[in-house]
Amino acid sequence: EMYASTGKNDTTPRGTYYIENERGEYFYTQPLKLGAHYYTSFLDHGVYLFHTTPTDENKVVVPSIAKTLGREPSSHGCVHLSDPDCKWVYDKVPAGTKVVIHGTFKS
Repeated sequence: EMYASTGKNDTTPRGTYYIENERGEYFYTQPLKLGAHYYTSFLDHGVYLFHTTPTDENKVVVPSIAKTLGREPSSHGCVHLSDPDCKWVYDKVPAGTKVVIHGTFKS
């Protein structure tokens, strides 16, 4: 069991997907001015990811987003996990593993 936050305004796609080959230790996207550690793609080859709580350009966790983990949707469509949980997914979950996303957020 892992705490997670999904997309604001219902932007995380629901359905059955499979872990893809795209993964890495860190990314940063200039348009959003956000990055994250331990990303693992599950849809559209790097568009939808499991990744840690977002960081700023200095790789420092963004506090306003961190406080939402497991409490409310906070992403642009990806699935945010804690650092240890995300590293576990990154290290242990192989490409081809089934991912099922369903349900709705209930506060």
